[in-house]
Amino acid sequence: MDQIKHQIDTLREELNKHNYDYYVLSAPTISDFEFDKKLKELTDLETQYPEYFDPNSPSQRVGSDINKSFKQVPHKYPMLSLGNTYTEAEITDFYNRVKKGLNDDFDIVCELKYDGTSISLTYINGQLTQAVTRGDGVQGDDVTANVRTIRSIPLRLHGAGYPAEFEIRGEILMPWSVFDDINKERAEQEEALFANPRNAGSGTLKQQDPKIVASRKLDSYLYYLLGEDLPTDGHYENLIKAKEWGFKISDATKKCKTLDEIFAYIHYWDKERKNLPVATDGIVLKVNSLTQQKNLGFTSKFPRWAIAFKFQAEQAVTTLESVSYQVGRTGAITPVANLRPVKLSGTTVKRASLYNEDYINSLDLHINDQVYVEKGGEIIPKITGVDVAQRNIFDAKVEFIKDCPECGTPLVKDEGEAIYYCPNDVSCPPQIKGRIEHFLTRKAMNIAGGTETVEHLYNAGYIRNIADLYTLKWQDVSRLERWAEKSAKNLIDSIHASVSVPYERVLFALGIRYVGETVAKKLALAFPDIDLLQAATIEDLTQVDEIGDRIAQSIVKYFSNPNNLEVINKLRTFGLRFELSESIIAQRTEKLKGLSIVISGTFEKYSRDEYKSMIEQNGGKNSGSISSKTSYVLAGDNMGPAKLEKAKSLGIPIINEDDFLKMLE
Repeated sequence: MDQIKHQIDTLREELNKHNYDYYVLSAPTISDFEFDKKLKELTDLETQYPEYFDPNSPSQRVGSDINKSFKQVPHKYPMLSLGNTYTEAEITDFYNRVKKGLNDDFDIVCELKYDGTSISLTYINGQLTQAVTRGDGVQGDDVTANVRTIRSIPLRLHGAGYPAEFEIRGEILMPWSVFDDINKERAEQEEALFANPRNAGSGTLKQQDPKIVASRKLDSYLYYLLGEDLPTDGHYENLIKAKEWGFKISDATKKCKTLDEIFAYIHYWDKERKNLPVATDGIVLKVNSLTQQKNLGFTSKFPRWAIAFKFQAEQAVTTLESVSYQVGRTGAITPVANLRPVKLSGTTVKRASLYNEDYINSLDLHINDQVYVEKGGEIIPKITGVDVAQRNIFDAKVEFIKDCPECGTPLVKDEGEAIYYCPNDVSCPPQIKGRIEHFLTRKAMNIAGGTETVEHLYNAGYIRNIADLYTLKWQDVSRLERWAEKSAKNLIDSIHASVSVPYERVLFALGIRYVGETVAKKLALAFPDIDLLQAATIEDLTQVDEIGDRIAQSIVKYFSNPNNLEVINKLRTFGLRFELSESIIAQRTEKLKGLSIVISGTFEKYSRDEYKSMIEQNGGKNSGSISSKTSYVLAGDNMGPAKLEKAKSLGIPIINEDDFLKMLE
């Protein structure tokens, strides 16, 4: 056994070093194949000998698929925000205040202000023990399981000389390249795009499934050590030490002695930051000496020894040449500004989003207007204003179109909605092709192919709806230009394999407006076969957790369309699954039928999502708010005080995990 443990420890040490070389130093010493081979060897050994489990093993980087609720954890040292400045005059004022407050020589450390999610990491005896978000500054969420998947964060420290216990703080970031890939995938699904990497990274870090976090390839930069026994009195010197221990510390960090040095640093990075792989939005200035920091102290909100200088969002002026309109798979019409090409944030911008008619009207846009285009922290350029003084009075005002640009059908807009739609979902080409593309996607039917595949098959006249896919023959497809026999066979094989896709994914694949992955799963549980869903009224549908009037109306409208029913009947004849599997149905009961349950707090035995599933599986209804109609409040630790008070005032029974689980026995 000692030999096995030695083998496991050796592999862990090797893999930790290779992770550090690759993700921190950007200097890999072995190939991905060799790394994966060693990782598999370690994983196999750990599976065979579970007594040697270690939460900080490199094997844990991939994440567990166990859902976890996030517990609120108080910060040992409050995580305060910084005061913001926007001008060099304000930087000078800060410098002079520090000078007056210390009446002694001092250094200022300049650091890039990374635009991510603040995190505090605790290490005990060189091992990561806890990762907590900033939260409200006093307490935050324990996201340790998710942070373990971030490969630039060491699970075990290198070298020696680190304190027995300390905290290190920094930012969790989503690189631009990962952000672009995710938004591309969301665009294909016609889902709302993330505005910037910060939002995407923050949302990822709060995922309940660490495997999803691992797949998003988050990165980190650390910038502040706290503890009772730090190596030096210098903030900058402590960061150099932290780098030796394996932390990713920015090479851009610099110690400055004068205002001129500080301004030179700001001017350099205001331009150079555009070449960085992650988002930044400013510079942070800190007094270097920890003793001097302590002497300067804090205001009621901010430290007196640090300040943030925010970069101005980059803006350009160019000409609006025209406006075009795109038609999505649900018929949604999206206006796009076509611009005279202009350089912005290191890229050439030719197009910008105009969102909807209200946005166009708010700008009072005219063709040939000189428009201000901005990226700032956003990857998608947008028009933020117009130089009206440069406008030619004869230039035409931009008027939102009345008819579909593809099929000529008059557009419609639902009451209370900002978006126009083309109602011709039967013969409008972009809608037909868009629905088929959506049907193919990995999260739907997982059929090989994409936009180009659908374009070829549609243009050849082989497909006009999703059911036509199941009539394709590889001999016909292989005759198409640029299609080899192998690729045609792959397509047909994946179509045949898709008949085993479960009911909830088939529902999602149908492309019903507003029915995403999560809603499709809830509908499948509430209506175990599609005949029940087809017969459901708006009132029936809105009884399902998270199904509001808008979604309910969309579902009823979808099933009232004879063309959609015809397609579903065809798909049935090809063997697609339109009912829940017997194993899932067997787990369903009516033990909670007629009960409305509110979940609040954090739990030990199961996650909140798991409890929500149990409620639905047993015929109950999840509710987000307490009212006189609430049957029970399932309360865990840290239940919100407002909910507690309201439940008591209405006399709603409050039950714990054990009480709830007994109800299901």
